Amino acid sequence: MIYERRGEPLLSRAKFLARMVRHGILAGAIVAGSLLLGVFGYHLIEGLSWIDSLLNSAMLLGGMGPTSELHSTAGKLFASFYALYAGLIFLTVAGLLFAPVFHRIIHRFHLQPDSKNSTKP
Repeated sequence: MIYERRGEPLLSRAKFLARMVRHGILAGAIVAGSLLLGVFGYHLIEGLSWIDSLLNSAMLLGGMGPTSELHSTAGKLFASFYALYAGLIFLTVAGLLFAPVFHRIIHRFHLQPDSKNSTKP
């Protein structure tokens, strides 16, 4: 299991930071792979230069939109599907980065209170 269960204690700060680093590395790998996919797609399908391909891919992954005018039907189709893919990747990476934080907050609420700090009526 990736995360601790309801009855388990809260992770230490060091283990939580290690979890955040692992999620960050995975998110970075997904973004880098997606960027490479876009660069090669724009370069091979539309014939843009490497730097223009990088710029278009990065702008789409960042949510800004393409910067170069596309001329071929294949290039326009690639850009359309890549834009949809980039939107899904943005949501996936955001979820991947925020999941440990949200889990830690929710897990903290579910911990049983200490008997000495408990206020029973």
